[in-house]
Amino acid sequence: MLTVYGVTRSRASRIVWLCHELGLPFKQVPVIQAYRLPDPDAPDAPLNTRSESFLKLSPAGAIPVIQDGDLVLSESLACTLHLARKYGQPFGPADAIEDALMLQWSFYAATAIEPDALAILFNHRAGQAQAGAAQAAIANAAERLVRPLAVLEDHLNRHGHLVGGRFTVADLNMAEILRYAQSHRALMEQFPTVQAWLADCQARPAFRKMWQERQAEPE
Repeated sequence: MLTVYGVTRSRASRIVWLCHELGLPFKQVPVIQAYRLPDPDAPDAPLNTRSESFLKLSPAGAIPVIQDGDLVLSESLACTLHLARKYGQPFGPADAIEDALMLQWSFYAATAIEPDALAILFNHRAGQAQAGAAQAAIANAAERLVRPLAVLEDHLNRHGHLVGGRFTVADLNMAEILRYAQSHRALMEQFPTVQAWLADCQARPAFRKMWQERQAEPE
C-alpha cells in the first residue's frame, strides 16, 4: 500500500487530494513540520521533520514523502506526477505530449506562481502587528502575479482545463498552488475564468474530502 508521510496541513494535501480522485488506498503517517512545535527535539515531541526516524527516510527533513513499493520519493509535484502517470487517465497523461504538458504546467505553477502566492498567504497571516510591511509585501506579490495569471486566464478561456480538455493532475497541482493567493480578492477578481475554474476544482468531491481531513487536523 502507498504510504504518505506528512500532515495534510502541508503540501501533502496535493497527494491526498489525488489519492481521493484515484480512489487509491493509502496509509498516512502524520509527520508534522518541526517549526510548528515548541521543542521538536523533546523526547515526547510528535513525529516531525527533525525526528531521527524521519530523517533516515528524508535527509532533507521536508514533507511530503511517499513510499510506493521500493520507491521513496519526495517533492510533492514529483509525487503527484508519478502517481498520475502510474495510474493513468483521466488524471494522468494519455501520451507523451500530454505528459510533457502536465510537466510544463506543474513547473509553471511552482516557479511562476507559488513563491508570490505563498508571500500573499504568509503576509496575510502576519496580522495587524505587521500591517504596513505585510500589506506592502502582499501588494508587491500580487503585482508580480498579474502576468502569470493572465497567461493562465487566456489558456483556460481557450481550453477549459490545462491539458486534454479534462481535469488532470496538472489542474490539481495548479489549483493547490493558486489556493495560497485565493484570499486576495482584488487580484483574483481580475481573472474571472481562473476564479471559476478554481471554484470548480475545489467543488470536486475528492477535494472536499481532503479539505475536511485537513481542517480536522490541529492548526
